[in-house]
Amino acid sequence: MKTAVFLDRDGTIIEDVGYLRRLDQIQLFPWAAGSIRALNLAGLPVVVTTNQAGVARGLFTEAFVAETHRELTVRLAAGGARIDGYYHCPHHPTKGVVAEYAMACECRKPGRGMIDRAARDLGLDPSRSFVVGDTWLDVGMARAAGARSVLVRTGAGAEQERSMRPTDPTADAIVDNLAAAVSWILMRC
Repeated sequence: MKTAVFLDRDGTIIEDVGYLRRLDQIQLFPWAAGSIRALNLAGLPVVVTTNQAGVARGLFTEAFVAETHRELTVRLAAGGARIDGYYHCPHHPTKGVVAEYAMACECRKPGRGMIDRAARDLGLDPSRSFVVGDTWLDVGMARAAGARSVLVRTGAGAEQERSMRPTDPTADAIVDNLAAAVSWILMRC
């Protein structure tokens, strides 16, 4: 069982544009490819885990989510970086209008379902792994899976940090961006 790094997508690897509905909206953060490449070079599997409730809301399809991930793969590869797996949750328990996706589920963050699927598929050990994201949902997913968590201040992260409530899960680290998160992780592997 391997140590892995689970990365949120929107606000962590790419700019968060709300509901991404067109490929031309994908904007990699300038440090994204280099940061992921550093994890690749360290031999750590890199897995994207992302809530995509736009599917349940009828804003786009799972086919579009897959197309987005193919495009992201191409753009990261141009920078010498590789994602080992993509996992997304298309559900929403209360705001779904597409019947098959309008439900509570195990995969929606802060649940651990996406990590569990990736662990089974890729032979990963969540308890030795890291989750990086820009919301307390990402930190909560890490806690649920027994992984260490890093909150980044990109995307919604700075606002999440400012508005932190006592009931919010505690991150193991809060850093400026994915590059700083990767540095923090590599010092602990």
